[in-house]
Amino acid sequence: MGTIEELPDDYDESQPAQSPPVQQPPSKETEAGIPSSLLSNNTPFPIKPDVIHNDDPLAPELPPAMASIRSYTPDQLADMLNKTPLFMTDLENAGDEQGENVMLDAIRAMQYEGTRGEVALSFREQGNEYAKARNWADAKELYTKAIAVLNVKKEDDKWETPTDLAAEERMLKEAREACYANRALCNLELKNYRSTTLDCAQALKVNPKNVKAYYRSSMALLALDKIAEAEDTVLRGLAVDSSNKSLQQVSEKIAARKLVLEKIAAKRRAEEERMRKEKQLLATALQARQIRVRKTEEKPDMEDAKVHLTPDPLSPESTLAFPVMFLYPMDAQTDFVKAFSETDCIVDHLEYLFPLPWDSKREYQVHSVDCFMETVTGGLIKAGKKLPLLQVLSGGKVEVVDELVRVMVVPSQKSKAFIEQFKVRKNKS
Repeated sequence: MGTIEELPDDYDESQPAQSPPVQQPPSKETEAGIPSSLLSNNTPFPIKPDVIHNDDPLAPELPPAMASIRSYTPDQLADMLNKTPLFMTDLENAGDEQGENVMLDAIRAMQYEGTRGEVALSFREQGNEYAKARNWADAKELYTKAIAVLNVKKEDDKWETPTDLAAEERMLKEAREACYANRALCNLELKNYRSTTLDCAQALKVNPKNVKAYYRSSMALLALDKIAEAEDTVLRGLAVDSSNKSLQQVSEKIAARKLVLEKIAAKRRAEEERMRKEKQLLATALQARQIRVRKTEEKPDMEDAKVHLTPDPLSPESTLAFPVMFLYPMDAQTDFVKAFSETDCIVDHLEYLFPLPWDSKREYQVHSVDCFMETVTGGLIKAGKKLPLLQVLSGGKVEVVDELVRVMVVPSQKSKAFIEQFKVRKNKS
């Protein structure tokens, strides 16, 4: 989000933004690392001579300010600082033994000096100063305080009674509109877009012709990609002031963003349509080949491996390819083939998988192993190693579960033992 050009109502846009203060070089007094305030004769707290110990009689006396600090423990200093308004962090412990704090009471009393409109105006003006310096967080806080004053119920009004009720009402109305509109600016700069729209809505309740509120709300809605709402808002603003350059610019931005989003949406719809057609054609191909498929809630993680038509997923003339897991149950080992064509035979893949790196006895040879697949009913069939996969899968005796074909490879001399073990496991389950 770029810097917003709009600023509070009373901001003089002809004046340059305030520059940060120039850092002054350290004075001679601070070159030794000691702040000059501690070398002065001012004592922030009473000195306790009995607490200051100096074991070296030749050492010079501490400056009064430093001696004042050394008279207290860190906890005592923190407690005393908490009683000073500038450093207060805990109001409950900010008072003395009687729970009183004269300075804090004075500050609280200042909040009720003048009428409610005058107090709100004071907060608003302070907020404007921070906004001019682009200190959005502090400006927002002061506008929030002004709004809190404006929203106090009449029965809870603790401020002075205005002598001119009509003038007071005008002041309150003006302050309400300006504070909400300006807090919207702060929220916009702070990227609190939802809060921006809410503040603008409040400002427009007071004055439906507040062009800045329309502008800031439309910018926030644009940032949220709420294009329809942003279009409506900017059109309402242009209906109030058709020549407003800021509204015209945001209108152009909304139109440009709308085109981008429409292209993204069109691309997404095209992708969804392509995937739908692929899925439909795949289902038709499986059905035409009489291959049974089933899905469970425990689908294995195969990354992007899946049953698909190749080379063209949208061509009915393409060939089916399946992910295949070769299981070696007698040795608790596996191999995975990502794309096993329906025209391939089991032996085509065993030839490059063998010899197996873990088969020290060389029991797994293409000519000396049997291949089995589980049937739909939970039994076993012996799959021909030289049969195309399509011939093994078609007919409905076996099924492809979770898009994965499972082939159990067993040394021929152990096939009988494997079958007996399989039957025992089946009976137990």
